[in-house]
Amino acid sequence: MQPLFTAAEVRRLDRRAIDELGIPAATLMENAGRGAAEEIRTLLEDLKAGRNARVAVVCGKGGNGGDGFVAARWLKKWGARPEVLLAFPEGEIGGDAAEMLRALKRTGVRPWRVEDEGAAAEALASAHVVVDALLGTGARGAPEGLVARLIELINASDRPVVALDVPSGAPADGEAPAGPAVHATLTLTFAGWKRGLVTGVGPELAGEVEVVPIGVPEAELARGVTTFVLELQDVARHFPPRPRNAHKGSYGHLLIVAGSLGKTGAAALAALAAMRSGAGLVSVATPASQQPVVAGLALEAMTEALPETAARTLALKAREVVAELAARRDAVALGPGIGLDEETRAAARALVQELPKPMAVDADALSALAGHLDLLRGAPAARCLTPHPGELARMLGVTVDEVQRDRIEVVREFATRHRVHLVLKGAFSVIGDPDGRVVVNPTGNPGMASGGTGDVLTGVLGALLARGLAPGDALQAAVFLHGLAGDLAAERVGEESLVARDVIDALPAAFGRLADASG
Repeated sequence: MQPLFTAAEVRRLDRRAIDELGIPAATLMENAGRGAAEEIRTLLEDLKAGRNARVAVVCGKGGNGGDGFVAARWLKKWGARPEVLLAFPEGEIGGDAAEMLRALKRTGVRPWRVEDEGAAAEALASAHVVVDALLGTGARGAPEGLVARLIELINASDRPVVALDVPSGAPADGEAPAGPAVHATLTLTFAGWKRGLVTGVGPELAGEVEVVPIGVPEAELARGVTTFVLELQDVARHFPPRPRNAHKGSYGHLLIVAGSLGKTGAAALAALAAMRSGAGLVSVATPASQQPVVAGLALEAMTEALPETAARTLALKAREVVAELAARRDAVALGPGIGLDEETRAAARALVQELPKPMAVDADALSALAGHLDLLRGAPAARCLTPHPGELARMLGVTVDEVQRDRIEVVREFATRHRVHLVLKGAFSVIGDPDGRVVVNPTGNPGMASGGTGDVLTGVLGALLARGLAPGDALQAAVFLHGLAGDLAAERVGEESLVARDVIDALPAAFGRLADASG
C-alpha cells in the first residue's frame, strides 16, 4: 500500500528524513526532480516528441520550483529542450531551490522571469509538454498575482500538463480550491499520495497520478500514517493458485438474501457476481413468488423461497428461515432489492443484529439501519457495509454534502464508532476498518455510475467472505476487483455504454490481472 499523506504528515516526513535519517533536503529535492524527469521523458516518448522535445517548466520560488529546476536539468541532459519560466525574480528564490537554479543555469538553460503574458502563452502553447512547478503542498489560500495568471495560462495552453506533487492551486488536504487551479494530465506526486488528489475536485484536477520515490525507506514512509492507497499487489496476495485437489466445498457457500417484486435483477446480479468471484456455492433466498424468476436469471445459483409480505417483499417471519439457511453457509449478503416495506426493514435489522456469520450489508438493508445504528456494535460477527453517499447520509441523519466534504474522516469515524468495516462508494471509494485504518481504492470509472453495479459489488464481497478472507481484506479486495473489472469493461465498451453485466463479464480478466501480479 502507498501512504496517503496530509500536508502536515508530509512536513513531518521531510523533517524526520533530514533530522533522523540524515538525508539532506537537497538530496530529497534532487531525487524528486530526477524521478519526475524520468516520468516526463517516458511521456515524451509516448507522445513521439523525439529528440529536442520542447518542455515548458513553470516554476515558483519554493521547494516545488526547486523540483522543477532539477527536472529541467535532467531533461536537458537527456536531450530535451526545457524552457524555464519564473513566476518570481531570481533574487526571491532561496535555500535549496536557489542552488538547484544555479545548477540548472550551469547546463546552459536560461530561465526567464515572466513579465510578458503573451510571451509566456506562446512558450506554453509551443511546448510538447508543460510542467507545473509553481506551488507545492505547503501553499495556503488562493493563488494571487502572476502565479494565478500563470495557472490560467497553463490551463489555456491546450498542451499535456504534468503537475509536480499536487496541481498548483489545489489544496493538498482536499479542500475546495480558493482560486484558480491547474488541470493536469498527469500528477507526479512525491513519496506518496496526497489527500487532495483523491477527495473533492482533486481527481478531476490531478488526472492520472504516479508516485515518485524520493529515497525515504518504505517503513519510514508508513510510520504514523493511518490512511493508504490500495495497490494491485495488496489484493493479489489473497488469491494464490488453487490446489489441484480443490472442490466446491473448498471455496465456501454464500447465502444471498435479496430481491422482491420488480427487483429480481438485483438478486440475480449479486448471485452471478458471486459465482464469477470464485465462491464454491451460492444460494439466493428471495420472496417465494419471485423465486422462479431469480432461478431463471442465475442458473448456477441455488434458490430458496422466503415468506413474503403482501407487497412481495421479505416478511418479518422470514428471519427464522434465513437463520436456518445461514447456519449451513459460510457468509451472508443482505440487501439488494429487498424493498423498503416497514416489515421488510424490521426483518433486515433483525438479521443484521442476530446472524452469527460474516455479512455484507447493502442497498435497502442499509436504509433499514437508519435510526438503528446502535445494533451494529452488538452484532455477533463481522459486518461489511457498502453505502453510497446518499445511503450513508441517511444512516447518519446528515446531508450528502456533509458526507462528501471529508469522506476519509467520515468513514474513519463511522467504522470505529460502530465497529464495522465500511466502504463509502464513489470516485476513489474509501474503506474503513474498526481499528481506524482507512484505505482508498484507485480503481473504477464514471461509467460504473449505473443501476446494478452496487449489486455486483455485494456479490463479489459476499463471495470473498464465504471463501474465508478476513472481513477487512475481503472488503478491500472486493472493491479493488469490482473497480478493476469496471475499468477493463470500459476499455471494451466505453464508459457511456457500461452496464452492470459488463462488470461481471470482466471479472475473469480482473482475476487474471491479479494472477499476473502474483506470478
